[in-house]
Amino acid sequence: MERAWRAAILIPLVLLAGNAWADTPNDLVTSAIDELSVALDGKKDALSEDRDELYALIDDILLPRFDRKYAAQLVLGQHWRAADAAQRERFIDAFYSAMLSKYADGVLEFEEDRVEVLPFRGDATKKRTMVRTMVRLNDGTKVPVNYGLVRREQGWLMFDVTIEGISYVRNFRAELDAEIRETSLEQVISRFEAEAGAPAAAEAAAD
Repeated sequence: MERAWRAAILIPLVLLAGNAWADTPNDLVTSAIDELSVALDGKKDALSEDRDELYALIDDILLPRFDRKYAAQLVLGQHWRAADAAQRERFIDAFYSAMLSKYADGVLEFEEDRVEVLPFRGDATKKRTMVRTMVRLNDGTKVPVNYGLVRREQGWLMFDVTIEGISYVRNFRAELDAEIRETSLEQVISRFEAEAGAPAAAEAAAD
């Protein structure tokens, strides 16, 4: 299952980041497949040896079109309301960076003919909708991957990925809720900062 998440979660994230002004949610995906293919053409070996360059490639495409705040808010759930402004900003940054680091290798497995965009069945006039695709992994397994999109002023932004019925927002929300109740929100934020390579809060406060 971990391989499926690694291969599927960031590939779709980058695909959905391609064209925020697409006419329909499906256009957002199909137009971006070509963009990602061009970005990776002849560069996979070099990117696999240069993590900074790989992160930069993903970040340049993904960050402007991914609703980090909304995703982080959904992941924290009720704990978002208890967090102060500084904790919210730290969690948004650290969670995004930790996920980028964890799933970046999946982008290197991307091949254009592995992604099938299925006919759109949602309502593009609503604030939130879903795009469905089928991703074929290296072993030939086909994995259904659905993407939650939210409409913002600048266009559609991605906030959730559901792989084989498992939503990463719901999955992380359940995990973090248990961890926060056992430890604290501050400890969870610090853990993500450490995983992301961000400076610890204590170090920042000492500056």
